[in-house]
Amino acid sequence: MREYLATERLNPTKRLVVERTKDFGEIYEVFDRDDASTQSERCIQCGDPFCLNKCPLHNYIPQWLKSIAQKDLEFAFKLSNEPSPFPEVMGRVCPHDKLCEGDCTLNDGHGAITIGSIETHITEEGFKAGYKPEFPGIITNKSVAVIGSGPAGLSVATYLLRSGIAVTMYERSDRAGGLLTYGIPNFKLDKKIVERRVKLLKEAGLKLVLNCEVGRDIAFEELANSHDAMFIGVGATKAKSASLVGEKSKTVYDAMEYLTAMQRKNFKLEYDKKFDFKDLNIVVIGGGDTAMDCLRTAKREEAKSVNCLYRRDAHNMPGSKKEYKNAMEEGVDFTFFVSPKEIILDENSNVIAVEVIKTTLGAKDESGRQRMEELKGSETRIQADIVIMSLGFNPEVPAFLAENGIETNSWGGVIINEDTHETTTSGIYAGGDCYRGADLVVTAAYDGREAARSIAKSLLK
Repeated sequence: MREYLATERLNPTKRLVVERTKDFGEIYEVFDRDDASTQSERCIQCGDPFCLNKCPLHNYIPQWLKSIAQKDLEFAFKLSNEPSPFPEVMGRVCPHDKLCEGDCTLNDGHGAITIGSIETHITEEGFKAGYKPEFPGIITNKSVAVIGSGPAGLSVATYLLRSGIAVTMYERSDRAGGLLTYGIPNFKLDKKIVERRVKLLKEAGLKLVLNCEVGRDIAFEELANSHDAMFIGVGATKAKSASLVGEKSKTVYDAMEYLTAMQRKNFKLEYDKKFDFKDLNIVVIGGGDTAMDCLRTAKREEAKSVNCLYRRDAHNMPGSKKEYKNAMEEGVDFTFFVSPKEIILDENSNVIAVEVIKTTLGAKDESGRQRMEELKGSETRIQADIVIMSLGFNPEVPAFLAENGIETNSWGGVIINEDTHETTTSGIYAGGDCYRGADLVVTAAYDGREAARSIAKSLLK
């Protein structure tokens, strides 16, 4: 260990831009055993590991780095899969630069350890070697209904099944995975990775009910009466509005409806052909990871131009710096320091431009972030055929929440006891984006894990 003076940080190999923009295959190659071991040897085994503390799941990062450095894949696999329901997903989609790698001690001049890539290596190589997470089978007479099969739902199911508790999961879509399946493009997360985890859970005893929307296809009360507890993980898919003139145009779309349509196309399923943007000028408003996903998808769909509008600069963008860099490499244009004021339409209500005003950063606010100020008289127009709004998401609020005494806050988030993840109705738990608002996969996984522990404690006492 502690080879950081002799060995530099190594990023995973990326496919060449000219190749990767022709398809939706993952752009990063998985570390081989030698690279994973060499990079792991750079860990200095901190007494107070900042990487572990910054990870919402508190993954055993120093421990599995040491195991990989010593070429003990089996132990690393067990360590990695213990606190995390799907580490091979986290290794691909987590914003490591803001979490574990961002707090790595070696960031101070030596370059952080490539934690995310090693995390992916461990599980991928572990599966190849025949290792699997351990489940005892259904060994109790208790059962839990899980509404939603996104990151929070898959996580709570994982840890309930590890406790021997039966789980029936209800998903309104035709495939399990939620955001992991229909919200994150294949070039970041191949869907076979998600399908493999779902298959493992089904082998462990999960009953998965697809194309079933609770409150429409099956009554919430029916689930409550047939299970010992329930978990709500319906996510946050209601797009936030910018309240711009022209926003209701037929050629203005929400980010998630676009990404979902394109994933259906990749699955070779029926999709709305209005989302075929070949030879069109695309403008995406927003600066997070979902905006990057839309931009990079449009490039692969052979749009004529793809432009991201953001009212601050690249440094202040909320998404992962890695995703911004990938978008830049793939030919996406970025227009910083502009704030959209109106979407300009033609006589048929089709988008022809976005009117923006230039901005600058002023004095810092109470949080320490510089305020955005508009520059009067600086209005200009940016040509566009299609506008994609990517300004974040709020939870949808199903009618069955209020009908069953489950309280929500002012923006629709489910109110829970943060110690137990129990809602205001006894025996019903919640977590993920329906509680936090649009957040990270890893925080949804954390919520599912902690809720499962509370449910198991309550049911098995």
